Amino acid sequence: MTVDQNSSETKPSAVEIREARAQNPKMRERDLAQVLGISEAEFVASFVGQGVHRIEPRFEDLFPGLQGVGEVMALTRNESAVHEKVGPFERFINGRGAALMLGGQIDTRMFPTNWVYGFAVEKADGNDVRRSLQFFDAHGDAVQKIHARADTDLAAWNELVGKLKLDNQTPDVLPELTPADPFSRKLPAEGVDEVLRERWQAMTDPHQFHGLLRDLDIDRVSAFELAGDAWAWPLDTGAVPALLRLAALEKIPIMCFVGNRGCIQIHSGPVETVMDKGPWINVMDPNFHLHLRTDHIYEVWAVRKPADIGHVTSVEAFNSDGEQIIQFFGVRGEGNAERSDWRGLAENLPRLERSIVLGAAE
Repeated sequence: MTVDQNSSETKPSAVEIREARAQNPKMRERDLAQVLGISEAEFVASFVGQGVHRIEPRFEDLFPGLQGVGEVMALTRNESAVHEKVGPFERFINGRGAALMLGGQIDTRMFPTNWVYGFAVEKADGNDVRRSLQFFDAHGDAVQKIHARADTDLAAWNELVGKLKLDNQTPDVLPELTPADPFSRKLPAEGVDEVLRERWQAMTDPHQFHGLLRDLDIDRVSAFELAGDAWAWPLDTGAVPALLRLAALEKIPIMCFVGNRGCIQIHSGPVETVMDKGPWINVMDPNFHLHLRTDHIYEVWAVRKPADIGHVTSVEAFNSDGEQIIQFFGVRGEGNAERSDWRGLAENLPRLERSIVLGAAE
């Protein structure tokens, strides 16, 4: 099957997917899946029995097991940003609605209901074998991928795979997916602005912001538009590359959040090597890689939220639908004031007149 033979009405079979892979061996799998009109989960599932096994994303076994395998690379992405961290899984805290993995390198927030399909993948790479655990939501989109490295304990890895492996390993069966609802903004009801400003000013912890949005039934960008310049102001879309370059130049440790429906992954620390490649801006440090599509950034906001001491400042980038791509804070320990160098960086990024942003959204 050639990659241009597929139509949106008829998806390829598992056999046809494998044929397309054989005919396009150098094409990135995610790109090939998009050309074929299928999800990544369907692409991976087509190789069950050929180096791929179905596994159950059972948090109570998966993450304690990962704590025993040593160094890995954890990858979390959305359509516009890829976030990769190298290190061990350290401290797991389970929860029904959300779970945490805390550590010096790998730091994530996971939402279990969106971890629906799992696969253990082995691929030949010359004389080596590349191993990964890949997890997808009900729509077939990746929530997190975990890659073994040279220092990974393969005995512990294989033991974990064996524990998670499902009985059903029937080949040529693709997952039954549900269509994803497109992201849509929750526009504010009339008169919400005054309530929002009162609630915003009364916050004592930045995490309370999520409850504020839920209670008022509005999206982040709408809240920023209503908050007033004391709490949020629009930035030029070039502010994010500028932020990364300045943080590297001035050695300011930052927190970088990239997420999707099932996982948010966080880098905390310095960034050093910042590089451009086409539309991408990249951080290429030993334990942290970030790949960000700058052409997907439609608007950027600097945001202040009250905290236990003073306030904290974030920089948040969104696509043209109003969906968050990436978020940055300065590194700050609980009970400490925000770093003055980070605050100065964020407050001096190039601003836009608010009317320009509001006009663009109309």
